[in-house]
Amino acid sequence: MRSLTLVALLCGALPLAAAAACEELSKLAIEKATITTAQSVAAGSFQPPEGAPVNVAVGFCRVALILKPSSDSDIQLEVWLPSTGWNGKFQGVGNGGFAGAIGYGFMATNVAHGYATASTDTGHHADGTDAQWALGHREKTVDFGYRAIHESAVAAKAIIRAFYGDAPKRAYFSACSNGGRQALMEAQRYPGDYDGIIAGAPANYWTRLMSQAIVNNQAMLADPASYIPASKLPTITAAALAACDANDGVKDGVIENPAQCRFDPAPLLCKGEDTEGCLTAPQLAVLKKVYAGPRNSKGDQIMPGYSPGGEAEPGGWGPWITGQAPTKSLMYAFGTQFFSNMVFENAAWDFKTFNLDRDMKIAGDKLASDLNATDPDLKRFKARGGKLILYHGWSDAAIPGQSTAKYYESIVKKMGQKETADFVRLYMVPGMQHCGGGSGPTVFGQGSGVPTTDAQHDIAAALERWVEEDVAPQQIIVTKYKTGVNPASGVLRTRPLCPYPQTANYKGSGSTDNAANFVCK
Repeated sequence: MRSLTLVALLCGALPLAAAAACEELSKLAIEKATITTAQSVAAGSFQPPEGAPVNVAVGFCRVALILKPSSDSDIQLEVWLPSTGWNGKFQGVGNGGFAGAIGYGFMATNVAHGYATASTDTGHHADGTDAQWALGHREKTVDFGYRAIHESAVAAKAIIRAFYGDAPKRAYFSACSNGGRQALMEAQRYPGDYDGIIAGAPANYWTRLMSQAIVNNQAMLADPASYIPASKLPTITAAALAACDANDGVKDGVIENPAQCRFDPAPLLCKGEDTEGCLTAPQLAVLKKVYAGPRNSKGDQIMPGYSPGGEAEPGGWGPWITGQAPTKSLMYAFGTQFFSNMVFENAAWDFKTFNLDRDMKIAGDKLASDLNATDPDLKRFKARGGKLILYHGWSDAAIPGQSTAKYYESIVKKMGQKETADFVRLYMVPGMQHCGGGSGPTVFGQGSGVPTTDAQHDIAAALERWVEEDVAPQQIIVTKYKTGVNPASGVLRTRPLCPYPQTANYKGSGSTDNAANFVCK
């Protein structure tokens, strides 16, 4: 109890007795917050307030509260604390898309591995592709942008201290997509919140990513003849693999480094009748634009283009870029929801009126400070011992993989190669789609931040070893199973992930499905 009073007051909370019983946490006073539930939950099936039941392997103390950092804030937060076996650590949970829901499944996994954990809806209830909640509610956009994750970390630590009588020894945050953007916001804005951060496929240049989504949809939907149906994606992927799969000396259905792929889709032009085995001239023009990435009227690159090689895979261009029908892609939904509700605050806004030079500037002037996590100056995070791991799938059809490589390069330019290497690693994942899946091996540990095996095979375990033992990660071995992420189905292939800008190179002998036969260069 000796330091509990001071820490609790600094966190805006009035202290309880050290190691408080779960139900007593309902009496804990946290500034600008209301605790609505403090209950002990037994191991087994747990029915959350919303969604399907989740199985929780251990008993835990569940604390639900509402945070109101502004007059228009209504941030729902849950903090789960293992009743026994706490490992002394805190694990924050991030959100995908436009957020709008608490990640109960991730929380269940975290507490089962001994972590105290917290998840927030970031201030609204909605489907992940729906931003109507932001219409006329700027403070809610701020909560979504960065404030809810930070306020959640502060409140969660106060609750952890009150329950266990001690603050967490280490705090970690691991998330992907918008969660990756949240992760970088934490490192850039609030370097004291977390000791170790994993940012997967971060949507960190939000205003430009949404602009790219609109530009691509304008190109694809301006004329019915320009739309590329999902049925033609296998033809495109086959041509891309034929051009670049063997560039790394191994023909395995995966392009190791698409940035070095010089794929020209021009030979796919239909020579006669339009079939699924070719592209019309308008479709070919759109494909080239998607690969190239948008440029403004001065010719400046606004965002990198999407990489070739994974267009036809499940989780690839079908759901994200082309959709199964015009206007049915996820990037159409994200782009139009963003500009109609957050930028122009006009539900009737028409994407056909979008002008890249004009409207991207409007979005940036209004919302870049709230939503973009692009600051390369991470000196404060480094100074307190923070470690950051970035990863991104090269075949990502939601966020171009090259965008994370460019952010990493901006850190190097700002802080220097040696300084950056002291606390940042980037792993580009060949063949991986958005946050997982695809033709290549998948990164493990990125969703919940929970170590599944060891520091050589699990990116989250590698981060914890770096933070706690000061052993920097080098190559990380990733696995592709015969069926999804099910180890019981058997291992199809293992490969090393190399710290960027290195890539895995085949030694020239031995099985190409064994990571031991590759070296990082």
